Amino acid sequence: MGIVNVTTDSFSDGGRFVMPERAIAHALELVEQGADLIDIGGESSRPGANPVSEKEELDRVLPVVEGLARRVSIPISIDTTKSHVAQLAVENGASIVNDVSAMRQDPAMASVVARSGAAVVLMHMQGTPQTMQQAPHYSKVSVEVLRFLRDRVETALSAGIARTNIILDPGFGFGKLLHHNLELLKDLSSLSVLDRPLLIGVSRKAFIGHVVKKPVEHREWGTAAAVALAVDRGVQLVRVHDVAKMVDVVNMAAAASRCWPSRGEEG
Repeated sequence: MGIVNVTTDSFSDGGRFVMPERAIAHALELVEQGADLIDIGGESSRPGANPVSEKEELDRVLPVVEGLARRVSIPISIDTTKSHVAQLAVENGASIVNDVSAMRQDPAMASVVARSGAAVVLMHMQGTPQTMQQAPHYSKVSVEVLRFLRDRVETALSAGIARTNIILDPGFGFGKLLHHNLELLKDLSSLSVLDRPLLIGVSRKAFIGHVVKKPVEHREWGTAAAVALAVDRGVQLVRVHDVAKMVDVVNMAAAASRCWPSRGEEG
């Protein structure tokens, strides 16, 4: 999943793709690099980010969704917590709603997703983007994330969302300190009991920076290590900035985890 941030303040590339034509061009470049999905967001969810109005978010993302949908056949995801933004994005070409609040922030989101037939990404977050890094705490993070995601799956099913349309995200960096993120990465395979595809977003994040001691623009190797470990532990979708590099990482990790190539092949 290639990331297109149509924002002014995202932690990694805020401001680079605010103009629709630049965002569309960047998305097309990610598709050329091997992205299987494109995730478009118009409101930063980095720690401490300021919320934006519905109108501003729509002004940012709709031209990009519409323009990209006319040019690509791969799925487009809208990264939003607002039901009206999700609805209009789906009506104009998106087929996935990526909601970092797991449909808790906007009470109408579940019904919008159910009626539209779109897929939905339900993410774990302790707190909100404004508060999530203010002393987050867990007794055991992987157990609490599992419990939360199971509850949100049941909520989605009760709202009429098809089980096959549900994707789960454990929420790296969302209300989690360094040791929480590392423990969650170590225990990712425990989430397989939920029997839904797992998506992770670790690309260039602060916890990787803490480990490798590199600024955000030089965290691709740390990201690659986290992505490889995640794929080996059962993750099916990775949300990344550096698509071309991570395609190779994912392909190699997936091949090793399923013991491919088979006996008799060269190499």
